[in-house]
Amino acid sequence: MADSGVLGLSRGTSAKYASQHLIKDRKAVGISKGSYLRVHYKNTRETAAALTGLSLAKAVKFLEDVQTHTQCVPFRRHNGSVGRTAQAKVHGVVQGRWPVKSAKFLLALVKNAQANAEVNGLDKDELFVKNIVVQQAPKMRRRTYRAHGRINPYQSSPTHLEVILAPYGAEVPAASEESSQVEAIEACTSIRAS
Repeated sequence: MADSGVLGLSRGTSAKYASQHLIKDRKAVGISKGSYLRVHYKNTRETAAALTGLSLAKAVKFLEDVQTHTQCVPFRRHNGSVGRTAQAKVHGVVQGRWPVKSAKFLLALVKNAQANAEVNGLDKDELFVKNIVVQQAPKMRRRTYRAHGRINPYQSSPTHLEVILAPYGAEVPAASEESSQVEAIEACTSIRAS
């Protein structure tokens, strides 16, 4: 199991997940969660978006490559004043960075979710990153002292993270061809509601 101090996990408490609507059976997936993590929200959101949908092996390799600066994280949403790099062309964008701390925290969570999936009896070769939930935690406030007696805020933007690993083939089955589109839509909405 990953170091619980790094992830902000507490022992003995039942966790509530933002992504509970995606999970029918908690034993059929591997889940890991970290709260109030001292890592930038925007960088972590972009890193998580790059991981979603990758196989477990590719996700771990990608995070290790980001830490060694051999692959960049494509910045699609929070990309103001982000520099351009040739490594971003692999992802179909021009802007990218190497958020090492975000990669380190996500790697710890992915490995923890992998361990939880193996405890549930899942094969690690069949797992992929089904979803990563990245949410803003309350800002931590400090102050910096400026010229002429002024004081400005000096805030950090911590993050709540959840990683879900699921085996391939655990997707929702396709609707049969004789059913109409309305029936297919109703079936999808009933699956989401449960």
